[in-house]
Amino acid sequence: QVQLVESGGGLVQAGGSLRLSCAASGRTFSPYAMGWFRQTPGKEREFVGRIKWSRGSKNLADSVKGRFTISSDNARNSVYLQMNSLKPEDTAVYYCAAKRTSIGGTYVAVGYDYWGQGTQVSVSS
Repeated sequence: QVQLVESGGGLVQAGGSLRLSCAASGRTFSPYAMGWFRQTPGKEREFVGRIKWSRGSKNLADSVKGRFTISSDNARNSVYLQMNSLKPEDTAVYYCAAKRTSIGGTYVAVGYDYWGQGTQVSVSS
């Protein structure tokens, strides 16, 4: 069983920065990919970014390109989301997710097998 624990959320003013961390635990942790998603009330979970674990290839949603960076530390079983130039529309609960295999998409929430509990990010104007 894999457990994911996010940290680093909080309240920040527009233009500020936050760094989210996600630590994974489990007997053997070797996912195909790790992803970050976000969700606001009444909306579906939205893709933010993903990184393929072994190859390290990364993708970010167009809405965050140039502002957010996704990275990983495989030795620490951790993935990070550096968020700069934050905007009020970035306000959401951010979730870390792990995908076991290459089956299914890496840009949609349904493609992931494990989820963290979420961390709130609030950006004030």
